Amino acid sequence: MAVRVDPTLVAELEEFGAGDMKACFNCGNCTAVCPLSEGDTAFPRRMIRYAQIGQRDQLASHLEPWLCYYCGDCSTTCPREAEPGETMMSMRRWLTAKYDFTGISRLFYRSWKWEVYSIILVAILTGIAFLAVGFSVGSIDQYGGPDAFLPSSGVHIFDWVLASVLLALLLTNCARMWYFTTLKGRSARPGLGSYLRNVHLLPLHFFTQMRFAKCSARRPWVIHLILMLSYTTMLVLIMGFLPQMWAGPEIDWRVHVFGYLATIGLLFTTVFAVRGRTKKLEPHYQFSHESDWMFLILLFVVAFTGILQHILHRSGLDVAANITYVVHMMGVVPMLALEVPFSKWAHLFYRPLAVYLADVQTDAAEVRQRAPSPTPGEAAAG
Repeated sequence: MAVRVDPTLVAELEEFGAGDMKACFNCGNCTAVCPLSEGDTAFPRRMIRYAQIGQRDQLASHLEPWLCYYCGDCSTTCPREAEPGETMMSMRRWLTAKYDFTGISRLFYRSWKWEVYSIILVAILTGIAFLAVGFSVGSIDQYGGPDAFLPSSGVHIFDWVLASVLLALLLTNCARMWYFTTLKGRSARPGLGSYLRNVHLLPLHFFTQMRFAKCSARRPWVIHLILMLSYTTMLVLIMGFLPQMWAGPEIDWRVHVFGYLATIGLLFTTVFAVRGRTKKLEPHYQFSHESDWMFLILLFVVAFTGILQHILHRSGLDVAANITYVVHMMGVVPMLALEVPFSKWAHLFYRPLAVYLADVQTDAAEVRQRAPSPTPGEAAAG
């Protein structure tokens, strides 16, 4: 069967931040030193080879770019300084754009201006909308009560609407990922049993990212784990316990203690990552794509303004608290509406799904191997 080679794929991946793939001569050193490359998952070597020969469909059909956590061992030991770790990162950006049916991810990753302008536009519109609603329903010098500038009930409804839109986008893109990597062009597909036997791994990998712990350097995994747990904790508090979080000025320690811990975790990991990318302290911080900085800036703005408005409200400075909360939402809305489904944040969902699907595929292959071979009579009848 003829194989179509696309010579433009390397140049396209370079637009997504790939390293010098022309320098790679496929020695396999990167695969040999990678603690996560085992069995049939021979990355990064295989993925880089697919890119070099322009195999778009092969690249899109593999989960291997998502099984890499970018510990940087492959890049530091590469004899040609081809930066395979950063190339794998660029493939994840390329795949994110592939899964996204809207085309927004492609715009963001190929042009930082599109991302920045979109964030600014959504932030401004959010600020105008919240101010308009606030002045129409309440008083700016009231944070809570019947005359609240932004009633918690209304904000809670807005949060759920935004979450529903976000979930619809993520589920659609995740379904496309499943189709490209597990169904498209495959004659042998996993059965329902393979999905059910491994379904517990999906939340497990989502919350713990435990494969990351297998990398030679443990600190990146710990930082990533703190970030993930902090973000998830804050999301649960906002979506499920906003009235309790909003009430005051007395502190409700049943919920606020978790909010404090989550905020500390978000600020700590953000500052740590900014310092690492600025000083290039570790291999995975050597190269920073524009989307990496957008991720960190928005995360810091949201975490900082969130705790600031909380302090202002508890101090009785309701006017300042209301204004700060509007600024907080000007960061929250573009982060959730743009960054989570279309940029860096999407990796938090695609990677655990990829690990789960890889386990499903392995389970299905083992089931097929254990199946009894048909007898000559059965084969003839078939």
